[in-house]
Amino acid sequence: MALLEIRGLKKSFRSPDGQLHPVIDIPSFDLAAGQAVALAGPSGTGKTTFLHLIAGILTPDSGSIRIGGDEIVGLTEHGRDRIRALRIGYIFQSFNLLQGFTCLENVLLGMSFGAGANQSRAEALLRRVGLGDRFHHFPRQLSTGQQQRVAVARAMAGKPQLVLADEPTGNLDPANAREALALIRETCTENGSALLLVSHDREILGAFDQVPSLADLNKASRPAALSRP
Repeated sequence: MALLEIRGLKKSFRSPDGQLHPVIDIPSFDLAAGQAVALAGPSGTGKTTFLHLIAGILTPDSGSIRIGGDEIVGLTEHGRDRIRALRIGYIFQSFNLLQGFTCLENVLLGMSFGAGANQSRAEALLRRVGLGDRFHHFPRQLSTGQQQRVAVARAMAGKPQLVLADEPTGNLDPANAREALALIRETCTENGSALLLVSHDREILGAFDQVPSLADLNKASRPAALSRP
């Protein structure tokens, strides 16, 4: 059984003029436990929407999303939040760190929604990402690369089965981008987490053996004239 199983997933948004615009129409997608896959695609093609649906941040119009055999479509918001807290680590492009809290507090807060805060593990994770001397620094006191490291530590805090990474190197220079990607992959391997990363950066995509295009998976992104029967 795949860790992540998606079937018949559809999501549309309504524009200000009332037109309904399909964004996601993915007949099938699977991800095995421990597998690392990068999804390619330019900005604006639905990559973030796809990850948000998997994470339960958005709800689909129809379809099925199973994580570890559990169906999340149809759950209440609280139920989706619970699945996300217990099984998913999410790395955002903009990091989404809480600016009024220290590095350590950001990681501890990430833990608190799942199995519970564990200061020893939080400190160990920050040391693992090279921030053992930054426990009590606030995000504004860190470089962009260091903020991304906090975001990685927070994502791994709950020992997630699945890590979702949304353009995680988009705000980094090339050297920091390579370093951040290596850190994400290493920590996923150490934890046994599956990784689904989306990016438009060719160098980042080139580091993965499996790089399907979101456009190939997503019927909604294909021009009508090119649609497959």
